[in-house]
Amino acid sequence: MEKKKFNLNEFLLNYALYIILGLMIIVVIIIEPGFLHPSNFIKILTQASTRGILALGVAGMIVLAGTDLSAGRILGCCAAVSASLVQATTYASRMYPEITKDLPLILPLAASILIGVAFCALNGFGVAKLNLHAFIVSLGTQTIAFGATCIYIDSQEGGAQALSSFNEKFLNFVNGSFKIGSFELPYLIIYFALSAAVMWVIWNKTTLGKNMFAIGGNKEAAAVSGVNITKNIMGVYLVAGVLYGLAAFLEAGRIQSVNTGTGLNYDLDAISGCVIGGVSFNGGVGTIPGVVLGVVLLQVINYSFNFLGINPYLQYIIKGIIIILAVSIDVRKYLAKK
Repeated sequence: MEKKKFNLNEFLLNYALYIILGLMIIVVIIIEPGFLHPSNFIKILTQASTRGILALGVAGMIVLAGTDLSAGRILGCCAAVSASLVQATTYASRMYPEITKDLPLILPLAASILIGVAFCALNGFGVAKLNLHAFIVSLGTQTIAFGATCIYIDSQEGGAQALSSFNEKFLNFVNGSFKIGSFELPYLIIYFALSAAVMWVIWNKTTLGKNMFAIGGNKEAAAVSGVNITKNIMGVYLVAGVLYGLAAFLEAGRIQSVNTGTGLNYDLDAISGCVIGGVSFNGGVGTIPGVVLGVVLLQVINYSFNFLGINPYLQYIIKGIIIILAVSIDVRKYLAKK
């Protein structure tokens, strides 16, 4: 069997974005060697955890050759509801003063997941049954979710105010850590790792996962092969809804204050992480390890910018360039294969 020759152009095409991001990280390390301290990487992984769980849900839509612009606002709505149910009973301005005892955490978590699933079911119905483009459906759902969040937060007896002052049981569940000697591993990283493991199984070992890739690769061919398009698209969206609800519940505890701005641009970070991680907008291509790597790499860049004190507005410009680069490379790969 003839050995395949190394093709420099193909290598650069496949790994250009990783090379660019790697060089950016090296520059940061040269400017500020303290960036390499292990505690910084724990902080990066902790900050990436909730957005990573969100990205695991968004990735399924992109594999289906779609997208989800509503993920961030859905997260904000779910976070608002779950946050209102975990406020400390000693907090005088809590949203539900009639709750005199801390609720079991499974209840606010279930409420968050149910809301996430409901919104994603709406998106899935639009795509699967009405044959609308995911971009349009999720744009509409984004607005609905934001409006619902504003109404919910405004409905407080004392008027619109951030939902905060959560009970200790909730904060410990989210922000606690698993201790091994002097080393502490935050629970958020563990939740992210477990979510990624479950999604890896779904993508690689279940009929839903295999059908998702078939539909994303060639919807017509999948239908001819006997794949139930509507059922499987809805399945992918409902799984995403569960992940959105979980991410929202954890994010409320991580930031410890939920307002109408919570979730803003989270969907763009999730989409960026997916594309950086090799999930193709052309559909049918992507891996869970790739999504995890993409999200973490993006968070490394975000953290390094803040670490160096780079102007936040400039950060938006650089992130926008990274997104354009990622999509451009993805399109070039697709054209090269054709």
